Amino acid sequence: MAAPQAQISRDTVRAWLGEVMDPEVPVVSVVDLGLIRNVEWLGDSLVVTVTPTYSGCPATEVIAQSIRDALHARGVEQVQVRTQLAPAWTTDWMSAKGRDALRAYGIAPPVLRAAALDGTQAIDISALLPQRVIVPCPQCNSRKTRLLSQFGSTACKALYQCNDCLEPFDYFKAH
Repeated sequence: MAAPQAQISRDTVRAWLGEVMDPEVPVVSVVDLGLIRNVEWLGDSLVVTVTPTYSGCPATEVIAQSIRDALHARGVEQVQVRTQLAPAWTTDWMSAKGRDALRAYGIAPPVLRAAALDGTQAIDISALLPQRVIVPCPQCNSRKTRLLSQFGSTACKALYQCNDCLEPFDYFKAH
């Protein structure tokens, strides 16, 4: 029998959500990707607030259903998944574990921060000056890489190629 809902802590719920993988990059969890904004109990209902990587992300409903399924499997009967678009998701919200998982999967994680340290909005200059941004190859760690296209397998990635091992790879652009 499941524990009474009020006894399930937010930390426990976040740990469970750490097992819910992103459908487009199945080696990084929705927690490590930085999509989970809040977890709270409202009466008998668990409300999970999610910020998608961008407002038109085609995986948003799949992620929401995966969250509901994971929590139902743990005995949480009433689950609401809310989408919060502001503030907009940023790659700065990715965890170190998430960045490492991307790299191990063959996707170069963001090299630059999306927000300046003083809190003002910064831009990923790789979009403006891609030849000056060094994106290490996730396969061989070479720093001799080149941009092939600003658009990779999804809107949030660019396509690069390593000049040493010659492997193409996605780069998760900072935003």
